[in-house]
Amino acid sequence: MKLISWNVNGIRAAEKKGFLDWFENANADVVCVQETKAKEEQVSDALKNPHGYHSYWHSAEKPGYSGVATFCKEEPLYVQHGLGIDRFDKEGRVLITEHENFLLYNIYFPNGQKNDERLNYKLDFYKDLLVVLDEQVESGVNVVVAGDWNTAHKPIDLARPKDNEKYSGFLPEERALLNKYEKHGYVDSFRLFHPEPDRYSWWTYRFGARSRNVGWRIDYIWTNEAFVEQILDADIFDDVLGSDHCPVFLETK
Repeated sequence: MKLISWNVNGIRAAEKKGFLDWFENANADVVCVQETKAKEEQVSDALKNPHGYHSYWHSAEKPGYSGVATFCKEEPLYVQHGLGIDRFDKEGRVLITEHENFLLYNIYFPNGQKNDERLNYKLDFYKDLLVVLDEQVESGVNVVVAGDWNTAHKPIDLARPKDNEKYSGFLPEERALLNKYEKHGYVDSFRLFHPEPDRYSWWTYRFGARSRNVGWRIDYIWTNEAFVEQILDADIFDDVLGSDHCPVFLETK
């Protein structure tokens, strides 16, 4: 199975920038997108079911905000909209689809930059999600968590770590929670294949950051440890334009 995850920063804007052409050429089995900024009824028919894919949408109550969508070649065995936690689900951040040998979590993690309230909301999201994932793994289910995690985990994951130690996205308390995910047995699939630096998935639109590769790696596909033996490859498609993020990729047996 080939899985791609991409924060498109507005699915309708992405469509105008060639998203559907990219989608067809990618030929993935599953495509997860985040920050759709639209309800399903607001998007074109071509986006709802591109090239025969099944599509599932979870949108925020607030118009033009957040939102995720998952596109699947084969119809999932089960689909769940949200985590079942209202304070998170009303922001349209999670889609769960069940596939043959894993549960896929397509997630747009909260951003904590606005204020302390939003930072605490983000930290709570990490903590509550970990409980949910642990319950699944302990019951014998494999999990794949794809999306915009909104945190650079380690200094290698952003171009200027020293300059950003006091900003949300690279705060010690955010990174500590990702360390906790590791301690609970979850694995960042990209790092299984790519120990090298200077590989990023997000660049600010300002200061020509992308052309200079002054970026952050905040888009991840993590899995439980037992699922690692099923992973064939993982990568970042940093040559794909159309958003301030680029797609990330996972291939499994």
